[in-house]
Amino acid sequence: MTSGKHSFIQCIQRYPALTGYLLFSLFLAINAAVNVSSIWTEHQRDPASDLLLWQPILWEYSSTVSTLLCSPLLFWWFKHHPLQFQAPVRQLWQHFAASVLFSLSHIGLMVLLRHWIYGWMGSSYQFGPLSRELLYEYRKDVWAYVVFLCGYQLARFVYSRLQGEAYQLDTEDAGEASSKENIESIDGASKVPGYFLVKKLDKEYLIRVEDIAWLEANGNYVNLHSQGRIYPLRSTLAATLENLHQAGFCRVHRSLAVNLSYIDSISYQSSGDGSILLKTGQQLNLSRRYKEQFKAAITAS
Repeated sequence: MTSGKHSFIQCIQRYPALTGYLLFSLFLAINAAVNVSSIWTEHQRDPASDLLLWQPILWEYSSTVSTLLCSPLLFWWFKHHPLQFQAPVRQLWQHFAASVLFSLSHIGLMVLLRHWIYGWMGSSYQFGPLSRELLYEYRKDVWAYVVFLCGYQLARFVYSRLQGEAYQLDTEDAGEASSKENIESIDGASKVPGYFLVKKLDKEYLIRVEDIAWLEANGNYVNLHSQGRIYPLRSTLAATLENLHQAGFCRVHRSLAVNLSYIDSISYQSSGDGSILLKTGQQLNLSRRYKEQFKAAITAS
């Protein structure tokens, strides 16, 4: 029987985005509950307080729901603009602009929800002086933006450790490693790597190039899809294909490349684009930009 710990890790590996979103939602919900409790307790100390319980609940959870609605675009931005050591000033301006847009979106949705619920409860909601309240809300939102950004970077690091990060082995190193592991080496030119070394937690694994079905560009990484698992390689898709071209890999899209030996069928659309069905069941897009190059590679193979 699989332990709870291993089941949770497998869930993260199989559904990283969904798991992350659920954990993020849980964090925001708990944080909102704590804030509601604090606000209600503080007002209960004042005998003259006319605060109703539904009001702090609405205040906090309207903010939570608004944040969750904004989070897909926010995390998309974090994915495509990760924190780096180079060009810090440019990054600062980019994230400042993004934090302003996030704050305005968050405030707009939050106020809309509050107006709607207040009206439904037979009351009216007053946001207050616009400039003052916008500055007040941005002060909180920019801090939340920084926390979310750092948390996202940390989560990606932890995920990469759970998932394993791939490193290319030289042919000589791969030969030595394969002999130790009794793994049969693949045929290929001297420049073609036979294996990728994957460091995962406290263990190391050898991934044969011939077991990689397709490649996917993902920010500063290339995801190696092998036997149902994904191994991130710190490289660009173009650089990776330079090494794997002779091993039967061909680019089929701006962000995709396929191992020709894994192709099951190909279909074309009237637009010129196509679709590639792999023997593993995945379906990849074939861009018309790379169609002729792909056909030539198929013919040559």
